Amino acid sequence: MKKVNIAVVGATGMVGRTFLKVLEDRDFPYENLYLFASARSAGKSLVCKGKTYTVEELSESSFDRDIDIALFSAGGETSKKFAPIAASKGVTVVDNSSAWRMDPEVPLVVPEVNAGDIAWNKGIIANPNCSTIQAVVALKPLYETYGIERIVYSTYQAVSGSGVKGVSDLEEGLKGNNTCRAYPHPIANNCLPHIDVFLENGYTKEEMKMIDETKKIIGDYDLKITATTVRVPVFYSHSESINVQLKKPFEVEDIKSLMDDSEGIILMDDVSENIYPLASIAAGTDPVYVGRIRRDFSIENGLNLWVVADNIRKGAATNAVQIAERLVETL
Repeated sequence: MKKVNIAVVGATGMVGRTFLKVLEDRDFPYENLYLFASARSAGKSLVCKGKTYTVEELSESSFDRDIDIALFSAGGETSKKFAPIAASKGVTVVDNSSAWRMDPEVPLVVPEVNAGDIAWNKGIIANPNCSTIQAVVALKPLYETYGIERIVYSTYQAVSGSGVKGVSDLEEGLKGNNTCRAYPHPIANNCLPHIDVFLENGYTKEEMKMIDETKKIIGDYDLKITATTVRVPVFYSHSESINVQLKKPFEVEDIKSLMDDSEGIILMDDVSENIYPLASIAAGTDPVYVGRIRRDFSIENGLNLWVVADNIRKGAATNAVQIAERLVETL
């Protein structure tokens, strides 16, 4: 694979640091690596593949050098300003914020699902929401094989999805200090049905992200989808109960075989041995784990799945690096 020049924007943040770990873990073929962050983080040192790099302050001139791909995870406002600047200078941006996800001119990509959409990018590719990524990896083979009428999402999302403040709130809460830096209520010993802001329709922004992004990634805007997203006192890995109504009849064993044969999925489904996906198993790994596959007897062609993945790796950094790997193949 050709070696390229790659940049990480937001390098000192939780996802930014995980970008570096994933680049190292997957032995991503870069010639030069450039790290950018805010002024307060400039000058810090970070290590990747055994080499120490100095973080530079992000500016409008940061991309006035030979950079092929830039991985962004610095928040929506930073992406809105700097992604177009980078793209105008020939850099292909893979952006982890929500800024570009629903822009019709920007592909929203999960490589196991719609890698072909990378081809029509115009300099910016959006990385989907963490909870959406793992869901569509499991749903795509079902959609292609049986068709899907309706999806009901119920998510149990780790505090790392709220960044350092979320992790700190849980750490302090477990010590008996119920700080609320990230959440309106203590997260320790609670499940909060409140991720992102509430909208006029009664849903949270996170819930609407899952609904809208699923339709765009799968490429079917007629899908019927609803969602309830919940923050739970777990540090890493999102867990999701996904209820699906398929268009065609199925056998449960065939669904298990389909999952077992699908890219990016590890099947963990042997309830006789108490084997099913756990957040603690997924943490620090890249696959999407699927289990508790069973028929929903309340509706025709109904199916239940339990889907778990590391929200910082597959739900953010790894998915972006996988997109970058596909881009390298085209350079």
